[in-house]
Amino acid sequence: MTALASGTPPTFWHDSETLECVSVLPETPNVATFCFQAPSGGLFRYLPGQFLTLELPTAEGVVHRTYTISSSPSRPMSLTITVKAQKGSVGTRWMLDHLQPGMRVKAIGPAGRFSLGDAPARKYLFISAGSGITPMMSMTTYLYDQGRDPDIVFVNCARRPSEIIFRERLEHIASRVTGIELRWVVEQTDRYAPWTGYQGFFNQLMLGLMAPDYLEREVFCCGPEPFMQAVRDALVGLGFDLDNHYHQESFDAPLPETSDVPDSVVLDEESRAEIAFSRSAVTHRCSETDTLLGAAKAAGVSIPSGCTFGVCGSCKVKKLAGDVHMVHNGGITDADIEAGYVLACCSHPRGAVVIDA
Repeated sequence: MTALASGTPPTFWHDSETLECVSVLPETPNVATFCFQAPSGGLFRYLPGQFLTLELPTAEGVVHRTYTISSSPSRPMSLTITVKAQKGSVGTRWMLDHLQPGMRVKAIGPAGRFSLGDAPARKYLFISAGSGITPMMSMTTYLYDQGRDPDIVFVNCARRPSEIIFRERLEHIASRVTGIELRWVVEQTDRYAPWTGYQGFFNQLMLGLMAPDYLEREVFCCGPEPFMQAVRDALVGLGFDLDNHYHQESFDAPLPETSDVPDSVVLDEESRAEIAFSRSAVTHRCSETDTLLGAAKAAGVSIPSGCTFGVCGSCKVKKLAGDVHMVHNGGITDADIEAGYVLACCSHPRGAVVIDA
């Protein structure tokens, strides 16, 4: 019985408690939504657009995979994650093949800064591709549940109409209010199924037709990095203010830059470092160009990790002593950094370092 049903003050789920899968809903080919509840009956508290990192017991060993929450915090009694298997998927493939109601998994989070809670606006433009639709679903549901007519232009790109995730659900929501405009873009049509929407690849012309008032909107974008680069290029070409009104989320590795390290810090492969993992009672010598995560693996120390490039935050560990250089992509908060935490996947040791792992 939940706290709401019993009349007692509500309690909230924390990631020290496992999640119990209570249902599995097929969406499109190789896509399913997994619904979770807290075994304790606790409610879920998070921001629309945030993500969780799941610990999954695959045949290849325990892996950590990061997934955006597709449900809305306005519906706190359950939490859903919608996953899409790609070629070579390990964790997602295990979920689709093995995760069933009644099973429990460990989760880390919620985390992430990709949320309209940090960028309130009167008008929104949500642009996504493929499974990048999941945070947009969460944010749209959240705005819909407020009971007021929102102002959202919702753009999703997919290979074909049958692969548009949440299509029927979003069309139902849009039919109940006047402020949600849905714009589907597909690369090709399904056989024997007439298509009257946009076809091709997202471009400037489509954007101008979909949302003529794009300059007045707060833009949220999620999808593969090449797709998001195309969106950014289209917006820049139309004079959009990316610095102040554009937000993006991706769990693909960022496109390579000329340097991963600011000019003020130069890491030397010849310089040696020493990392002491306090809880494991292991000390490991390495180069300062190695990451804490790489050194931990080499030393046989287990540190949970997901994306491995500083977005998901699952490899967050506390630095007890010493100095590291960290270049991350938003997977850690300023408060965490002030408290002494670092991301193992993108932190390099400088000399002697002690880590709580």
